Amino acid sequence: MRNSLKLDGPVKTYLDENELPKAWYNVRADMKKKPAPLLNPGTGKPVTFEDLQPVFCDELIKQELDNDTAYFEIPEDILTFYKMYRPSPLVRAYFLEQALGTPAHIYYKFEGNNTSGSHKLNSAIAQAYYAKKQGLKGVTTETGAGQWGTALSMSTAFFGLDCQVYMVKVSYEQKPFRREVMRTYGASVTPSPSMTTDIGKKINAEFPGTTGSLGCAISEAVEAAVKQPGYRYVLGSVLNQVLLHQSVIGLETKAALDKLGVKADLIIGCAGGGSNLGGLISPFVGEKLRGEADYDILAVEPASCPSFTRGKYAYD
Repeated sequence: MRNSLKLDGPVKTYLDENELPKAWYNVRADMKKKPAPLLNPGTGKPVTFEDLQPVFCDELIKQELDNDTAYFEIPEDILTFYKMYRPSPLVRAYFLEQALGTPAHIYYKFEGNNTSGSHKLNSAIAQAYYAKKQGLKGVTTETGAGQWGTALSMSTAFFGLDCQVYMVKVSYEQKPFRREVMRTYGASVTPSPSMTTDIGKKINAEFPGTTGSLGCAISEAVEAAVKQPGYRYVLGSVLNQVLLHQSVIGLETKAALDKLGVKADLIIGCAGGGSNLGGLISPFVGEKLRGEADYDILAVEPASCPSFTRGKYAYD
């Protein structure tokens, strides 16, 4: 029998819905050295609002290119939606602490308590909102394992938008449940590479039998967006706008720790495309940048596709 576990505080810490952050935090505003800009692949120069207008929603382009505004107010319709599953709990991992035999107090932020099953919904609902506000008919996107596609299809259903998802073919075949959840919400789901776009036909001709890739699915989704009037492309990771929306995770985490009277020493996040990691750490990084506090921050990435620990930092 295990030794009895002593709980010296709450297992879960919830914020009241009135404590839900009312604004997203843009960490770039506090960065003395700004991130390298997106480049227009045709000109090699930094992209402009006009360059991105055929691809992204107008308001999202403004968020994407803004390096100076520290806080963006969260629209009331998005806050109302957030309240269905936010604030999410901060959980004390007592059993993990016991198993490790560590004196450390370990907390984790649980983002799976929503219908889509992941943190992706935080940005999906924002992007769908801005598309609806702009008067668009619908959006296109790609998805790999299906988390982003699921979150977006839920969000577009909420706002009555059409949603076209290009799903990496191997995932489309291996993950039928995610695929069908998207369809249940009204999205069309196409295995990528497909024969419905020029880039899809080209890739199928060059690589017969290919199981696809995220890059291929992105290319198809962008092509589909720019060729259909009233449509724009949306993306669930990587972009500045996504990191902005995901800052709600870190803002809530900090508020919950403050409520407990706890100051974190080490903040750990898993890093794939970066939206989870960036969303969690941004308010803490902001404090570091402003000289208000200090934290150690650790990114954990998959050895199979690392983006920090191998390769070189360069434009693709």
